[in-house]
Amino acid sequence: MMNNAMNIKDILEWYLLAGVDEICGDEPLSVEINKTKSMPEVNVQSNRPVISSLAQNTNGAYKNATDICDKVNSLADLLTEMEKFDGCALKHTASKIVFGDGNPNAKLLLIGEAPGADEDRVGKPFVGRSGQLLDKMMAAIGYDREQFYICNIIPWRPPGNRTPLDSEVAVCLPFLKKQIDLVDPDFIFILGGSAANSLLNMGETISKMRGHWYDYKKSNGKTAKVLASFHPAYLLRSAGQKAKAWADILRLKKAMDNENSAENH
Repeated sequence: MMNNAMNIKDILEWYLLAGVDEICGDEPLSVEINKTKSMPEVNVQSNRPVISSLAQNTNGAYKNATDICDKVNSLADLLTEMEKFDGCALKHTASKIVFGDGNPNAKLLLIGEAPGADEDRVGKPFVGRSGQLLDKMMAAIGYDREQFYICNIIPWRPPGNRTPLDSEVAVCLPFLKKQIDLVDPDFIFILGGSAANSLLNMGETISKMRGHWYDYKKSNGKTAKVLASFHPAYLLRSAGQKAKAWADILRLKKAMDNENSAENH
């Protein structure tokens, strides 16, 4: 049976984070909505559980992660709490947590999908071949890790470098959003379609998303400008796409230069 401590709002929020936008089943559900209250009370009656034990565990872990993020006020404290967090099974197959790296006060934040084998061994994001390519690309526009902050959607390496599950992304997303809030960047550069769709809650391919600016609203009410591009690991496999990625980086640099110029006048 469903945990009585969970309410319908928590369940629906988890489903939305996991990407569920339709509900179907073998048996109809009876739904009653009490319209006399400011917030509708939804009573669902069914002969089977509304939510699986796995979904209950994921929802509970998401709530726990959210509660943790509400209490911390620094990146150091966030790392300490994440190291103690047991709500994501990836922690138990990874060697170590891969937290963010770089300048914690940077105006530019880069986001990838998940650590690979090299990152899992070292404990820092983007230190393998794809990270070396990324560093070279950023250096070409005059940026190094002293001038930007970099992290991943998922802080633990998925086994075999597989794509993170929607449930894993849902659990870890509060930690990413808290890092964004603590760094408070003006610009976010997302690497790869999976990471872009996770943060922006979209369902587009990276080919359609790249080249367009998006807005991300931080908890302080301010907006960060978001640009997405190909992941460096993809560029290592598809060298023909490097020109498009370079165009994206130049687009990012132009926007940042324009803002710096406006601030100096």
